[in-house]
Amino acid sequence: MNTDSPDESPPPPDPASTTRRLNPRIRVVWILRSVLVAALLAALAAAVGRFVETPRWLPALVGGLALALAVPYAIVRYRRWSYAIRDDALYLDRGVVTTVRTVVPLVRIQHVDSRRGPVERATGLASCVVYTAGSRGADVRIPGLTPEDADDLRETLKRLAIRADGEDAV
Repeated sequence: MNTDSPDESPPPPDPASTTRRLNPRIRVVWILRSVLVAALLAALAAAVGRFVETPRWLPALVGGLALALAVPYAIVRYRRWSYAIRDDALYLDRGVVTTVRTVVPLVRIQHVDSRRGPVERATGLASCVVYTAGSRGADVRIPGLTPEDADDLRETLKRLAIRADGEDAV
């Protein structure tokens, strides 16, 4: 088979080449949130210790274990988070314990927002939220983007959704 023939179409692009990752700063956000949860768990263990006889070191152990698990969890979570925009849909892959693959057909996209909460603003990050037709709460959020990337993703998805809706029209 001659691959130089002008009649043959080129091979489809490698799906991995269009896969995008989150900004590495999202790990800091996830670790900071985990530190907060660890502190709350340690405080809860200390509060329980006031009413139930427990070892004095229990709050430190609870907080320490939570922290020891939080950092690797954030790192693995970051490594497993990716998204890709293809001709037909937005694909998201994520999850540490349970792997989730979400496919959002472009024709189902209703609207797209870029969002920056206080923590995201402090870390120079943003999110892109994609709202879909069909069911309540069927929106997907892509965290850990730079504000520019979130705006670009919003505009790209908007343009592709409008085009897909036009192709789907009767």
